Amino acid sequence: MSAGTTSTDSTTTAEVHAADSHDVIRVQGARVNNLQDLSIEIPKRRLTVFTGVSGSGKSSLVFGTIAAESQRLINETYSAFVQGFMPSLARPEVDLLEGLTTAIIVDQERMGSNPRSTVGTVTDANAMLRILFSRLGQPQIGPPNAYSFNVPSVRGTGAITVERGEGKTRAEKAVYNRLGGMCPRCEGTGAVTDFDLTALYDDAKSLAEGAITIPGYSMDGWYGRIFAGSGFFNMDKPIAKFGKRELHDLLWKEPTKIKVDGINLTYEGLIPKIQKSMLSKDPESMQPHIRAFVERAITFSTCPDCDGTRLAPEARSSKIGGLNIADVCAMQISDLAAWVRSLKEPSVAPLLAGLQHLLDAFAEIGLGYLSLDRPSGTLSGGESQRTKMIRHLGSSLTDVTYVFDEPTIGLHPHDIARMNRLLLQLRDKGNTVLVVEHKPETIAIADHVVDLGPGAGSGGGTVTYAGPLEGLRESGTLTGRHLGDRARLKDSVRIPSSFLEVRGADANNLRNVDADIPLGVLTVLTGVAGSGKSSLINGSVSGREGVVTVDQSPIRGSRRSNPATYTGLLEPIRKAFAKANGVKPALFSSNSEGACPTCNGAGVIYTELGVMATVESVCETCEGRRFQASVLEYRFGGRNIAEVLALSVADARDFFGEGEARTPAAHRILTQLADVGLGYLRLGQPLTTLSGGERQRLKLATNMGGKESVFVLDEPTTGLHLADVQQLLALLDRLVDAGKSVIVIEHHQAVMAHADWIIDLGPGAGHDGGTIVFQGTPADLVADGSTLTGEHLAAYVAG
Repeated sequence: MSAGTTSTDSTTTAEVHAADSHDVIRVQGARVNNLQDLSIEIPKRRLTVFTGVSGSGKSSLVFGTIAAESQRLINETYSAFVQGFMPSLARPEVDLLEGLTTAIIVDQERMGSNPRSTVGTVTDANAMLRILFSRLGQPQIGPPNAYSFNVPSVRGTGAITVERGEGKTRAEKAVYNRLGGMCPRCEGTGAVTDFDLTALYDDAKSLAEGAITIPGYSMDGWYGRIFAGSGFFNMDKPIAKFGKRELHDLLWKEPTKIKVDGINLTYEGLIPKIQKSMLSKDPESMQPHIRAFVERAITFSTCPDCDGTRLAPEARSSKIGGLNIADVCAMQISDLAAWVRSLKEPSVAPLLAGLQHLLDAFAEIGLGYLSLDRPSGTLSGGESQRTKMIRHLGSSLTDVTYVFDEPTIGLHPHDIARMNRLLLQLRDKGNTVLVVEHKPETIAIADHVVDLGPGAGSGGGTVTYAGPLEGLRESGTLTGRHLGDRARLKDSVRIPSSFLEVRGADANNLRNVDADIPLGVLTVLTGVAGSGKSSLINGSVSGREGVVTVDQSPIRGSRRSNPATYTGLLEPIRKAFAKANGVKPALFSSNSEGACPTCNGAGVIYTELGVMATVESVCETCEGRRFQASVLEYRFGGRNIAEVLALSVADARDFFGEGEARTPAAHRILTQLADVGLGYLRLGQPLTTLSGGERQRLKLATNMGGKESVFVLDEPTTGLHLADVQQLLALLDRLVDAGKSVIVIEHHQAVMAHADWIIDLGPGAGHDGGTIVFQGTPADLVADGSTLTGEHLAAYVAG
């Protein structure tokens, strides 16, 4: 019997191949950011959802440890020569990582907002359409580049040498032509610029007197030496007295080599210089004073030659079935998919099939309402993330680790089910899917849940639960306790004090919408993604007097900016340090006199690698503290300035609230930051590391003390844990009770249920939306039940 048993055991053992034993990702001793020597095993080829309050360490584990090490190991497989051109990634602070596979990160980072970048260019749809038109377009005008708004037409003439027989050559004249699709007037941007010359210079002054008013153009530095050494004009003559030639050289002169004090330099007119240095950038990424100058000095209008299509006349003349490439790129993608489906041309059948699959993926992922000519910089964080997903849906790769950062952002409850199907589809192809998420609907489909906490910042960084969903509900963790949270409809709603009238709104897909938005109450705008909510607010409400819009767009400023500098908190802190130590406040700014001389106060050394990612390494002189050693000897309340900036908002509020470090001005700002749920942020944390939801709450805290009476919030629950939603609702109530009006664009049912008034747009997305399908109280919406929002809200409050 025993021999038989042994035989059976050995047979069973032999059936498990050694290669099949690597079925987990093993993490041991992870200490990235706030992770506290964390160890965990994550099942492969399963869908694992990571939960926990904001700042508990989810992203540090998933992105900063697992995905980062996977990317570093892949980079190391290249030859030493190739690695020399790649960013050198530091190994995450972890003892052991086993079972890693190739990681593909699909995050919320907004797409590059280059003015030439569109939805079509970032997804390869434009490339396919250009090939299609080069094959089928009538009249035929040339290869695919002839339809590209990024390729200019080039013409050239010259002599070429032609060989004729043995040793015989003859010079012949040749003409070279390359037809591109770029509109020559606007250079493919679709817009032309007009300069207000009075904003560029004061013509009553001479250049030597500082006539030029462009930011950064001081006559005391290099610009002054270049202008004076060029010899193109008299530096002491008022610009008003310049002749035509002098004014042309000042404003329009092409780059010209000059020599100043024995140094070879390039002189260029003011306008081409501005076009290259400022207009090639996204306005949102400019520093505030540069952006203000651009808005003051330059007007943008639709190019009259191409009518905003960006294309040359030849590209617009070539058509398929009466439509040119600009027409099809302007179509809603769901309509474009139907148009492509109607084309029956065997010669391009594989191309049509590929294009069809790509366009269907847009509809499948809930972006069928976009158009291919939509600038990529205008996409929301959620839309950007879903656009990046498209390239992976049809991928033949398996055994890949896909890492998602809150993929349900910006999705109506109706659309979340569709996103869940896509995540399961990726898993069912044999991939490992790791999702950082707060929405119960997505947590519910997880094969495995990892809950981090128990708190945020230094109070988190440990695994409070790991296992199946059922165990999470019974675990007693913060997430487990709130997983079944359901908001109840309010017994009574506030009465509006007045109304904000919107008449004939027709931006984007809106269909001549009239709305009376109540003031003095909490109003929620809802509807499926693409129904017209943002179009209604941005086109008809934002920009009015007394209205402040708090969205999730990147905060303007450099990578030196942090919550302390952005909110103005650093000012009272610097003054308090200066007063306590009898020195100048400028010493306590890492952007001024107190900065470390090696890294100029950045704390890190940035190495630019051209087209590759910029590499950053901690400054060895200041060890990342950003200040000179002598500055760190000054103390206030027992801490130096670097230690204060390393505090969390919650700790700093206690520090500046009492004792010898009591500073009321700082305490007030810190209280506002804590009120919006940012108590875990470090004061010196770079703004570039904040999520969209954190950026929005930071802006809200900054504006709370202002004079504006109407607050517009765009999905404030983004990135919020279930337990934090109640804190947000309490904050919104405090704003309304203080006499403010709050208008919220939101999909979260708890916020809808808490509203005094709901405006629901739809019924669908794109041209299937753009109308108001319901206006009234949440109770009326539930009772009505005729809209998608009403159905989901009714199911939510019913539990």
